[in-house]
Amino acid sequence: MVEGTRSARSWLSPLVSADLVRTFRWLPVLLAASFPVAVFAALARGTANAGNVEAISSLPVEAGVPGEIDLSISEAFTPEVRAWAPDILRWAVQYELPPELVATVMQIESCGHPSVHSSAGAAGLFQVMPFHFGADEDPLDPETNAFRGLSYLARSLDLAEGNTALALAGYNGGHGQIGRAASSWPSETQRYVRWGAAILADIEGGVVPSPGLTSWLQAGGESLCRRAAQALESS
Repeated sequence: MVEGTRSARSWLSPLVSADLVRTFRWLPVLLAASFPVAVFAALARGTANAGNVEAISSLPVEAGVPGEIDLSISEAFTPEVRAWAPDILRWAVQYELPPELVATVMQIESCGHPSVHSSAGAAGLFQVMPFHFGADEDPLDPETNAFRGLSYLARSLDLAEGNTALALAGYNGGHGQIGRAASSWPSETQRYVRWGAAILADIEGGVVPSPGLTSWLQAGGESLCRRAAQALESS
């Protein structure tokens, strides 16, 4: 991520506002996969009551093991990213984002390496630039990194009116790219969107392994993922 502004938004409000309409197509699946997070978030904000907690509790759980909640993401993602699946699902709820978009950005940015730095100075799981952080914030703390990175991504998706390809362009090249022709984007942003859009299309189509992800791995992602695997093993 190159540029950005802070955007903090609330979730699980008792009233459904117009800007949440776009979430309805994936919300039931997400809530079913992240029941404890949804309930606790509502309790923390004082919006949960016995009725809606019971309703959320009655959502379907993972088939096969009674009472087990499915906290997995697509097998198309690399093991290093899938290791963050519970956090990815929780952050998707918190920042009002499709979980597959959160996972795709993490895949391309860090392959799940929580302490990786780029040559430009971007840091952490979502490769957030230093100027996004407060003086007392740790850029490598996963929660802090997710707050800064995913707040920016959520704003990017809003500006792109739900178009994930444009949101990816805004995340990589700055929100100003969203209103510009794709041919005018920096070459890095064009590659970023090409890989990200391909991965998302594969995920949506249930294609495993993902040709889009394979292309990214062959272009240099494999090295990043090896470093991520080592970092996760030693943590």
